[in-house]
Amino acid sequence: MKNQKLGRGLDALLGEMDEAYDNESSQRDSILEIPLKDIRPNPFQPRKSFSEESLYELAESIKNDGLLQPIVVTEDIDGYILIAGERRFRASKLAKLKVIRSIVLNSDEHKMRQFALIENIQREELNSVELAEAYNELIKLHEITHEELSSMIHKSRTHITNTLRLLNLSQKTRKAIVDKKITAGHAKVLVGLDEKNQQLVVDSIIGQKLSVRDVENMLKIIKEKDTSNIDEKTSITNRYDFSELKNKFDNIGISYKVNNNKISLSFSSKSEIEKFISHIQ
Repeated sequence: MKNQKLGRGLDALLGEMDEAYDNESSQRDSILEIPLKDIRPNPFQPRKSFSEESLYELAESIKNDGLLQPIVVTEDIDGYILIAGERRFRASKLAKLKVIRSIVLNSDEHKMRQFALIENIQREELNSVELAEAYNELIKLHEITHEELSSMIHKSRTHITNTLRLLNLSQKTRKAIVDKKITAGHAKVLVGLDEKNQQLVVDSIIGQKLSVRDVENMLKIIKEKDTSNIDEKTSITNRYDFSELKNKFDNIGISYKVNNNKISLSFSSKSEIEKFISHIQ
């Protein structure tokens, strides 16, 4: 029952964001021309990286055509806090605008966090690491499963689970994804490797421009090598003592060879074999 209630709450949140954009003249929320200097970024913004090139392109568009869709803010003690529209906000600054059209939404800290997450997920503006962090944050906020989140944001459960697995990667590997040095496809293959091998493979991807298939083949070699080392270590650790058995073979005149945990017998005639059998009996 708890999850169902939280699920409906998330659906309502999505509707509230859409309503804010669709009904700019609503009584609950108002649209204002607000000085850019009075607006602070959302501290819960999940998106950390922005393409400078695309921001400058958007800034030029805003200069020429104006801001087609207002940003969403909430009023604070000393001004306003941005809830949604981080790119439009940054681009408007680059365009050297003094004011920006803004929807003022009644909001609290909890909603601010959720609005920022939902807007970025819906607009597909997050890189794969930021997306994984956003999914993880929503799951924690609403105490829901991957399956429940899947139905709420209309993404497959497999996509959500595979994306969340990126959070198991090392910080250096995640940074390589954010910096676009490796793709999310590369990264998903690296999940499960220790930090040392992750770095080895990441360096190889960057230096040799490896495809995902190349990386898969490389990992097969690494895993086979690791398995071989484990077998060798196990063999050395569990080496058996054949001294008593060797003494018995010496006593009855049987030739043998010992190699690690293997002992091989050799016979020069049928009579030696019969002699050995009789001793066993």
